[in-house]
Amino acid sequence: MIDRYSREEMASKWTYQAKYQAWLDVEKAVVKAWAKLGKIPQDDADKIVANAGFDIKRIDEIEAVTRHDLIAFTTSVSETLGDESRWFHYGMTSSDTIDTAVAVQMKDSLELVIEDVKMIMESIKKRAQEHKMTLMVGRSHGIHGEPITFGLVLAVWYDEMARHLENLEQTMDVICVGQVSGAMGNFAHAPLELEEYTCEELGLKAAPASNQVIQRDRYARLATALALMASSIEKFAVQVRHWQRTEVYECEEYFAAGQKGSSAMPHKRNPILTENITGLARMIRAYSIPAMENVALWHERDISHSSTERFWLPDAFITTDFMLHRMNNVIANLTVYPQNMMKNLNLTGGLVFSQRVLLELPIQGVSREDAYRIVQRNAMKVWEEIQQGKPTTNDKGESLYLNHLLADEELRASLSEEQIRECFNYDYYTKNVDNIFKRVFK
Repeated sequence: MIDRYSREEMASKWTYQAKYQAWLDVEKAVVKAWAKLGKIPQDDADKIVANAGFDIKRIDEIEAVTRHDLIAFTTSVSETLGDESRWFHYGMTSSDTIDTAVAVQMKDSLELVIEDVKMIMESIKKRAQEHKMTLMVGRSHGIHGEPITFGLVLAVWYDEMARHLENLEQTMDVICVGQVSGAMGNFAHAPLELEEYTCEELGLKAAPASNQVIQRDRYARLATALALMASSIEKFAVQVRHWQRTEVYECEEYFAAGQKGSSAMPHKRNPILTENITGLARMIRAYSIPAMENVALWHERDISHSSTERFWLPDAFITTDFMLHRMNNVIANLTVYPQNMMKNLNLTGGLVFSQRVLLELPIQGVSREDAYRIVQRNAMKVWEEIQQGKPTTNDKGESLYLNHLLADEELRASLSEEQIRECFNYDYYTKNVDNIFKRVFK
C-alpha cells in the first residue's frame, strides 16, 4: 500500500519485520508446547525462546538460493542458535507457521479496525444528537419527498455501522484460528495437544480440522466483511458529496484556512475527502474477489492463494483503517448549514406536505382514488408555476401549495381551512424522533 493512504499504526503490522516476527512468535510457541509435552528438553526450549532471532537481509540472501521463504527464515534463525536449533520448526510444515502467524496479524489488525468503527460510531452519535431536530428535506430518486431531520439521517448511519461492528466481531471469531497439524493436516507427526497449547499461547483457537492450510473461506469472510463496511462508508461519503453541491449546499467538508480547491478556479471548495473515500471503497471491495477465489484450492492445498494474499491482506487492512479515519474526520468536522436545509425544504412551495393532506381525506370519507386526484391536481399546478419562475410563497409567507388547496372547492367540501393549515405543521414530522433515537442509541 502506498504511504499516502497508510497510517503507521496499521501499516507497521504488515511490514517484513512484522511478518517474520509473527513467524518467530509462532515457532517459539510451538517450541514451548513441545517442551510442555516433554518431547524436547526444557533447557533447549529455553535457549530457543531466549536467543532465536532473524535478519531480513540474511533471509533474502538465503531465499535467493533456496527460492523458499520459510526455509530461508528457518535457516536464518538457526544461525542464531546452537545445537538446540534441531528443535526449531520440528514436526511442522510451512503453512503451520505462516497461516498461524497470519491469523495473529489479522487478529491484531482487525482489533484496530473494530476500534476505528467504534470511533466513527461515536462521532456519528455526537452529530446526530446535535442535529436531532434539525429539519431538512428527505429525498427519494433525488426528488424532494417529505420533511425529516438531519439527526435521523445520522441515526440510520449509526444503526448501519452497528451492524458492521457486530459482523466484524463475529468475523474475529472466524479468523482467529491457528494450526500445527502437519503436512497434510493429519497430525501424524504431532499430537493435537501441541496445536492446542500453541494456539492458546498465541491467543488463538485451534482449527477443528485443517489440511495443509487454514481454510480460505475464513479469509473470504474477513474480506467480504471489510468490503460490506466500505460500501456503507462510501454511501455516507456520497451523501456528503451530494449535500455539498452548490445547488444544495446543506453540508460541506471542513475547509481549512489556506486550503486550495482548484489550481485554476480560486473559488472552488471541493469534496475531496469524500471523493477519495469513494475511490478507496472501490479498492476494498475489489480485494474481496481474490479472497473468494482463493477458497477453491486443489486438494489439501496449492499456492495459488499465496501471491494474492501478499497483496490484498495488508492492503485491505491498511486501506480500511485509513478510510475509516478519514471518514471520521469528515463527520466530526462536517460543516452543517441548517438555514440552507430549511431553504431547500421550502423550495417546492409546500409540496412536501402532500401526503399529509392525502391521508386526511379518507378520514373524512373520501375514497383513496379521489383523494389522490385532488391532492395531485393541485400539486401539478405548483410544479408548473415553479417552472415559470413564480415565487413559492405569497406576500403573507404562505406556500403556493397551501394557497391552491385552500382555493380548491372540492377539497374544502371535506376539509376546513384549519384542517388544511394543520397539514403544514412541521412538528407532525418530528413527533417520533425521540422514540427513534431511543431505539437506535439505546
